[in-house]
Amino acid sequence: MPHRSSFRWGLSLLLFGLLHGPAAATSEEAIASGDVSSATRVPAGASTTTRTVPGLALGEVYRPGVDLGAYLLSEKLDGVRGYWNGRRLITRGGMPITAPAWFTADFPAVALDGELWMGRGTFALLSGTVRRSVPDEDAWRRVRYMVFDLPDHPGDFETRLNVLRGLVEASPSPFLMLVEQTHVADHDALMAALEQVVAAGGEGLMLHRRDSLYRIGRTADLLKVKPYLEADARVIAHLPGRGRHEGRMGSLLVEEADGTRFRLGTGFSDAERDDPPPEGSVVNFKYHGRTINGLPRFASFLRRVETL
Repeated sequence: MPHRSSFRWGLSLLLFGLLHGPAAATSEEAIASGDVSSATRVPAGASTTTRTVPGLALGEVYRPGVDLGAYLLSEKLDGVRGYWNGRRLITRGGMPITAPAWFTADFPAVALDGELWMGRGTFALLSGTVRRSVPDEDAWRRVRYMVFDLPDHPGDFETRLNVLRGLVEASPSPFLMLVEQTHVADHDALMAALEQVVAAGGEGLMLHRRDSLYRIGRTADLLKVKPYLEADARVIAHLPGRGRHEGRMGSLLVEEADGTRFRLGTGFSDAERDDPPPEGSVVNFKYHGRTINGLPRFASFLRRVETL
C-alpha cells in the first residue's frame, strides 16, 4: 500500500522555499515541526485550472476482532469530502469547489483532508451548495470544513493530529474546525457509541489507527463503523414511477462494479424523484447483506457520490 513519505514532505518544503522565498520556507518548516505560530497563509481564490485527482485515504468496513486500543474514534460526518491543496478546495474526484473567498481566506497553506459539513441530516442541502458554480453565500455561512488529517505530513496519525490541532487553533477562521478523536475501550463500548450517534441523527463512526502513516486508497488503518453496509453503483436508466410517483422517476436501474444489476427504488425524497441522479452518475446505497444470487438485500438510496 503506497504511503506519503518523509522524503516527499521534505521535498515539498524545499520546492515551496525555492518558489516563494526564505520566509515561506521557514513557515513551512514550522508547520512540519508543530510550531505553527508563524505559519504563512495564502489568500483564497488562487486559481488552478488543471484537474488533479488527490490521492486520499479511504476506509474499509469495521468487523469485530480489531484491537480497538490501537485506534482513535470519531464521528463519521455525512458531508462532502474536501481536499485543501494549500490554495483551494477540490473534491475527491479532483474538481474545484467554488467556495466564497472569505470561506477559505484563513486556511493554512498546507494540504488538509476533511469534510465539508452543515450538520446532521443536511446532506442534500450541502451537496447542492457545493455543486453550485456561483456560490450561495448565505448557504456557505452554514458550512464548516471539518478537518481530520494532514496528507503530506510524514508522522503517524497521533503526530499528525497534534500538528493539525495547532494549525486549526492558530487560524482565525470560524469555518475551519477539527474533528475530535477519542479512545474506545472495547467492542461493546464502540457499539454503544454508535447507537448514541445514530439516535442523534448521525451516520456512523470512524476508527483511525494511531500509529499509521497516511496511506492512499483503501486501508485497514481507517475503518468505517455503521449500522448497515453500503456500496456504490452506476446509474444505467431511470424507470418510470406508478401511483403516487406517476410522471416522475420510480426507481433507478443501477450496476455495481462487478456487473451486478438491480433496481434501486427506496430512499428517495420527492425532490430527488423529480430531479434524479443522471444516467452515468454514481450513487451510494445502503443494504443489509446479500442474497444467494449476490443481490443487495433491502437496498435503499443514500446519496449521489460527489466525485465529479
